[in-house]
Amino acid sequence: ILTNHHVIADADEIIIRMADRHEFEAELIGSDEASDIAVLKIKAEEALPFLRLGESESLKAGEWVAAIGSPFNFEQSVTAGIVSAKGRTNRAQQYVPFIQTDVAINRGNSGGPLLNMEGEVVGINSWILTSSGGYIGLSFSIPIEVAASTAKQLRESGKVERGLLGVIVGAVTREMAEALELDRPVGALVNDITADGAADKAGIEPGDVILAFNGEPVETWSDLPPLVGANPPGTEATVLISREGKEK
Repeated sequence: ILTNHHVIADADEIIIRMADRHEFEAELIGSDEASDIAVLKIKAEEALPFLRLGESESLKAGEWVAAIGSPFNFEQSVTAGIVSAKGRTNRAQQYVPFIQTDVAINRGNSGGPLLNMEGEVVGINSWILTSSGGYIGLSFSIPIEVAASTAKQLRESGKVERGLLGVIVGAVTREMAEALELDRPVGALVNDITADGAADKAGIEPGDVILAFNGEPVETWSDLPPLVGANPPGTEATVLISREGKEK
């Protein structure tokens, strides 16, 4: 069973309650704070119903999606809305390119599925941006590909490994783009380098602008961490940079 790390963090006991009110005590297989994913296991006498996993890659802004959860302890609540954007990030889970929706999600929805109109799981509801403590139209879900990859590593080794480039990056502003001889504000500006890290050894320097990682475009700085983290340590990657107006 997949849920959020923050749902079960520091729990002494984890109980899974089914729609028919049956309850099971769950075993924690593994949990990863950086992706906000936890994997649980229960033992049941009979086969249990389950949802099919879909894919979020083809989701487009404007598509309808639905969420299931227990907001404010109202169990088995279904809410619906549209995909607002993809590839959103926050500082706490910078490796996750969140799906932003306007589906009503509140306390108690965390860990529940985000479904497409085929009834397939395309994300796991994780957090909301709020000024009141309740839903104000900004909800964020973990793409199912990220959740499934994290769950696979947790089940196999009990931990999650991510690639590390060894850079501190920031946004490229309009003024910076002109100074850096870019035709528009794009990419991730390298502000600092970790000594003897992968970027340092590859020859990346402060002031470079990372435009692509392994062929995937980096439109803003927040696009970079999920692309890097998805690669296991020790793998090779191709990085496209702009330096003094020339691409390398």
